Amino acid sequence: MWTFFQDQILGMKWLNSLIRALLGAIGLDTSSRIGGSINFFIYDVIKITVLLCVLIFLISYIQSFFPPERSRKIMGRFHGIGANIIGALLGTVTPFCSCSSIPIFMGFTSAGLPLGVTFSFLISSPMVDLGSLVLLVSIFGIKIAVAYVVLGLVIAVIGGTVIDKLHMEDQIADFIRKSNSRIDIEAPNLTVKDRLVYSKDQVVSTFKKVFPYILVGVAIGAVIHNWIPQSWVETVLGSKNPFGVILATLVGVPMYADIFGTIPIAEGLLAKGAMLGTILSFMMAVITLSLPSLIMLKKAIKPKLLATFIGICTVGIVIVGYVFNLFQNLLI
Repeated sequence: MWTFFQDQILGMKWLNSLIRALLGAIGLDTSSRIGGSINFFIYDVIKITVLLCVLIFLISYIQSFFPPERSRKIMGRFHGIGANIIGALLGTVTPFCSCSSIPIFMGFTSAGLPLGVTFSFLISSPMVDLGSLVLLVSIFGIKIAVAYVVLGLVIAVIGGTVIDKLHMEDQIADFIRKSNSRIDIEAPNLTVKDRLVYSKDQVVSTFKKVFPYILVGVAIGAVIHNWIPQSWVETVLGSKNPFGVILATLVGVPMYADIFGTIPIAEGLLAKGAMLGTILSFMMAVITLSLPSLIMLKKAIKPKLLATFIGICTVGIVIVGYVFNLFQNLLI
């Protein structure tokens, strides 16, 4: 039953067979490079778009119960590493990209939450969300998806804890530190209809922002899957290159996408023989340390704290990559 659910419901393999049959009916050979690329592109765009819309709707409905002021009050009840864990977990039901998380991070910080807690939230919010769990299951399977989410949360908790121990509160931008804007207003009581409307609006808004990255990511994945020789990928990102994880992390930083845009690329790389941990390090770097989000974050924190944040995330991502590579045979 689980295999059927993973393959046919989440993975939509029936859709792949249908598209292949339709392309064959119009005379396109899907075993050729061009036909295979078109098949890959149509199938992945439809599959990811459907999953995206369903997941955003469901997660937004859950998120409607955790507006920023309520989230702040929940996190304010905990202290120490427990607070970092709660901050990381709350990040799983918030926005899908790092640029969307930064304004919430600024609000939490100005509201007086401990710096380490807000950074645990900031790390986990784009890297680990419920949507990424379901989408990873649909492509890589339950073991890889759960391991990715757990290790992502571990990075968020450890990263926030380290930043908290360094006592770098003076590295927050003055306009945030001096605002002292406590969020004490209770969230309005939303009806079921209000939550449904909110969820629908979130689907439309997020889809408009994310869909271009899906198209680009799937196009790159199709090229990797059907045009790039497997020997090339294995040489650069395979087991014979001990620096593959570091290279993938560094390549991912200047890019900007979200989990939905990077997974098709990861799918293509895995099919060509790239190591699992190397691929996931690339994904984490793109999602968490994208250049646009770092530019936004630079306006909220000073260079010393920004460098610390980048360093902690980079080291954590690289470690996760090597761990996944080490245990790849157990997960695939």
